[in-house]
Amino acid sequence: MSNKLFIETLGCAMNVRDTEHIIAELNKHDDYTTTTNVEEADLIIINTCSVREKPVAKLFSELGQFKKKRKNGAKIGVCGCTASHLGKDIIKRAPYVDFVVGARNVSKISNAVKNKGTVEIDINYDETAYEFSEYRNSLYKASINISLGCDKQCSFCIVPATRGDEISIPADIILNEVKKSVDTGAKEIFLLGQNVNNYGKRFSASEEKYTFTKLLQEISKVEGVERIRFTSPHPLHMDDEFIEEFATNPKICKSIHVPLQSGSTQILKDMKRGYTKEWFLNRCERIKSKVPDVRISTDIIVAFPGESDEDFADTMDVVEKVKFDQIFNFKYSPRPNTSAATMEQIPDEIGTKRLSHLIEVHKEHQNEHMASNVGKTMKVFFEDLKPNGEIMGFSDNYIQVFVQGSEELLGQILEVKIISASRTSLKGKILS
Repeated sequence: MSNKLFIETLGCAMNVRDTEHIIAELNKHDDYTTTTNVEEADLIIINTCSVREKPVAKLFSELGQFKKKRKNGAKIGVCGCTASHLGKDIIKRAPYVDFVVGARNVSKISNAVKNKGTVEIDINYDETAYEFSEYRNSLYKASINISLGCDKQCSFCIVPATRGDEISIPADIILNEVKKSVDTGAKEIFLLGQNVNNYGKRFSASEEKYTFTKLLQEISKVEGVERIRFTSPHPLHMDDEFIEEFATNPKICKSIHVPLQSGSTQILKDMKRGYTKEWFLNRCERIKSKVPDVRISTDIIVAFPGESDEDFADTMDVVEKVKFDQIFNFKYSPRPNTSAATMEQIPDEIGTKRLSHLIEVHKEHQNEHMASNVGKTMKVFFEDLKPNGEIMGFSDNYIQVFVQGSEELLGQILEVKIISASRTSLKGKILS
């Protein structure tokens, strides 16, 4: 009988992909199968996030619960970004934890499981040439890393301290993984990196000059690839060549994440983002002019240290001008190993008020956007069967769409007439 693995994933799409790699490695070396029941698991892993304070606090709460629920002999491990920056301190605070594996050391997971007390947290360990076994959560979509780490030094962000310097994965390895994914049923390829459009700046070994735009072109040539998505591009690297490829390549989904963080040029300077309010607006305007139905999402931090009322007004000005389709909004949270943590902090009540205002304005924009889709026809890629007789999929510009349907629609891209809208999703009818 195989061993049973329970794994909980916190954080971003890269953490989700790391979890798939963990499962693949354990399947390959130790014959593990996954379970959703922590009480029957032989191995319990929490794959962590440290971008904000809340997930870090959740880690130790979850570990305490796992300790209570685990069966005799079950091992507990911590992986991911919090593992990278806390390392041995995790075992000091929770001595029942058997091993700790950082975000840049996933290929070492099998060995760590077998050796109690293992702590592998080298943030500059190079896994770019390591080819993980094939495993993915979806039959129809494949997430693929194109780079590791981050070479930016944003003053609020802990990622460089947990994932190390940015290194691009060789294009031939990426393309091979794309081909393997397509051969096993994937139609959509989701490219992952901290700054995907900085791809090719640095490889571990000598490589020919390679840009993200060229990588998109090569992936789109792979037979069987029908959709390409990616996250996250950096506004600083959104040159005209990249925007032109995004606009004109029919396989690239017309949804793009453009992380703003702040609309104030001064705050952007303090954040060390490398661009101005004017540059950001120019890039979004250019994208919208070339792709009228584009869906633009963003990240915004309110109450960053030193943010004045005028700075926040600049952020709201960008929000009003761009009218983002989706905003991941956060109140600033000081993170260890970042320069912003030592700056003068904004009172919590001011941050709460600003965040509430941003959320309310964004809700109005969402309602306008979604209502404008009623009556349109969209191509929807169906991927999830719901228990109420509905099936869910995503449009080309990545809006969630529900229709009445059954299992045979899974993995198909079909035309749908939109008949109603809520703030977060659409309902439609398949056109025969």
